[in-house]
Amino acid sequence: QVQLVESGGGLVQPGGSLRLSCAVSGINLDDYSISWFRQAPGKEREGVSCIDRGNGRPIYAESVKGRFTFSRDYAKNTVYLQMNSLKPEDTGVYFCAAGIGGWVLEWYDYWGQGTPVTVSS
Repeated sequence: QVQLVESGGGLVQPGGSLRLSCAVSGINLDDYSISWFRQAPGKEREGVSCIDRGNGRPIYAESVKGRFTFSRDYAKNTVYLQMNSLKPEDTGVYFCAAGIGGWVLEWYDYWGQGTPVTVSS
């Protein structure tokens, strides 16, 4: 059974930091690209940091470039999203997903339940 479990979300003040984790079971990071998406209230789900299908490296949405960092721990089968200099517009539910990579939601077979992030003073 494939499971992706996100954690690390919460309430943070603007300018603060959070580190999200996505623990993956049932599949290996070598076989699937694990990417991060988010969904703000009233908006569509969007890619935050996705794996480039060509070279397997993380790429970032323009809105988070320079502030968010994707990393992987193959030994723990876990991926992370370090989020710094958070802004109110980063508020939303953050999801990790396993698939073939890229920005298209339909290219992902498995999704976590999401972890909420609220950036507010």
